[in-house]
Amino acid sequence: MIKDMMRGFELYQPSTIDDALALADKHGKDGWKMAGGHDSLSWFKDRAKSPKAVIDLMGIAELKGIRETSEGLEIGALTTLRAVETSPVVLSKYGLLADAARRAASPQIRNAGTIGGNVAQDTRCWYYRGGLPCYRAGGNTCYADTPEAMNREHALFNADRCVAVTPSDTANALVALDASFVIRSSGGERVVAADDFFIGPAIDITRMTDMGPGDILTAIRLKHRWAGAKFHFEKVADRNTWDFALVSVASAIKVDGGVISDARVVIGGVECTPRRAKAVEATIKGSAPSADLAEVAGSAASRGARPLNYNHFKVPLMENLVKRAVRSAA
Repeated sequence: MIKDMMRGFELYQPSTIDDALALADKHGKDGWKMAGGHDSLSWFKDRAKSPKAVIDLMGIAELKGIRETSEGLEIGALTTLRAVETSPVVLSKYGLLADAARRAASPQIRNAGTIGGNVAQDTRCWYYRGGLPCYRAGGNTCYADTPEAMNREHALFNADRCVAVTPSDTANALVALDASFVIRSSGGERVVAADDFFIGPAIDITRMTDMGPGDILTAIRLKHRWAGAKFHFEKVADRNTWDFALVSVASAIKVDGGVISDARVVIGGVECTPRRAKAVEATIKGSAPSADLAEVAGSAASRGARPLNYNHFKVPLMENLVKRAVRSAA
């Protein structure tokens, strides 16, 4: 396999969303929509992806910026991770997202990488990204789910033929914040809830989000409902900088009168999509946050987990992260 040698492609740099959509329709599956470009160029250099046309979206000004609205907050899909992590309004009202953005990649990448690109990036499974013909690449084998496979970074839950996990840190925070994703196509605009934006292999094994070739993510919306809740984000990785999560947790918990009135707890690195820990949420609602409640919540988090050969360590790690999230609400 030849590395660091990109195949040729036509480069387009539209300045409006309408021009970008026209190009996306024209090139279809042969086109590649690029935001910050870090993940895209990695694919191209490894020759794992070889589009005939690349549509560089970074010249579209209307897709950048953070705006307060009557319903909450709207973040343009091309807003950099650095802008998200340092935004005063994000820090004051939705600190969970700022924490998640701060833990993504390295400072240099966050200065150029966008929140839209971060949530839409493909899985990091090395068998898939190495160009092997696995299920996700259109083949009929999962190379990570064999007795000899190295799968310490792979899934614990809902692995349907593919055991890859979502690599995005901000995705977990956005699901915890019950965000909405604004998607444009030539047919119009639709708004998709975070719980439905990320899709697993049972729905479509060839993609990780609800976006097709003709779609462009334009904005992410946050509701007033979770502004100022008790937030907790924690990520465990092999290295603090640059690396992707082995397991992470993002939680938004509302406490009224000393009792948890509502909660959204999301675990990363254990499923193809950000995993809503609904058993944990049901366990803690209506109770006062405490060490005892955290123990019960931790046990609920691992219910139904099916470890692979080399990722059993993720089960106690996941349980402990959930315990810490619940204790943080006290």
